[in-house]
Amino acid sequence: MGRMFGSGKGISCSVRPYKKTPPSWLKITPKQVIEEICKMAKKDIYFFAKKVVFFTNVKKKILRLTPSQIGIHLRDLFGVGQVKSVTSNRILRILKANGLAPKIPEDLYHLIKKAVSIRKHLEKNRKDKDAKFHLILVESKIYRISRYYKKTRQLPPNWKYSSSTASALVQ
Repeated sequence: MGRMFGSGKGISCSVRPYKKTPPSWLKITPKQVIEEICKMAKKDIYFFAKKVVFFTNVKKKILRLTPSQIGIHLRDLFGVGQVKSVTSNRILRILKANGLAPKIPEDLYHLIKKAVSIRKHLEKNRKDKDAKFHLILVESKIYRISRYYKKTRQLPPNWKYSSSTASALVQ
């Protein structure tokens, strides 16, 4: 079956493990996983020459790690394939319990970031019709996803996307 916003038609993808229990070779405890998640959520990251560098006291552009980036770090550094199998909670629920959850959901954040970058491109290249078309697609996704998040109460009911204030949301 075809995709709505992509040209792909395939069904191959990575498969989640069948077992819901943590692997026997995993040495990290659930308490240590939760501590690592909270530590990574509090850290600031800076991008210098395509390298991710962790600092705590430098005052420059601050980015926070998203839940998916935290999961990738846990997988690469500690061998935790699924946090839910170890802690019986997902990363976002752990962050919410500790008061470290992001203000807007991650997928909506990345769509807003993409729309801001397309708008910045359109300021320089006004005649780029392909970029205009894709900006319309991205903004329609933003409106649809924000409507869903308002229904599920993950966003406040008066939250509204506007292109003029979008760059402030991303930074």
